[in-house]
Amino acid sequence: MSLNLSIGPLVALIAGILILVMPRLLNYIVALYLILIGVLGLVGMHNLRI
Repeated sequence: MSLNLSIGPLVALIAGILILVMPRLLNYIVALYLILIGVLGLVGMHNLRI
């Protein structure tokens, strides 16, 4: 039996749980996500699937 997990849904699940537990984290999680996507876009790592 093989279990394949993508990192995107796993990060979304963890972020959702953290937001439910600590709603103040929403601002930081959204900001970090946008910064990460922006940096990856500028560096040209669009082939990396997140």
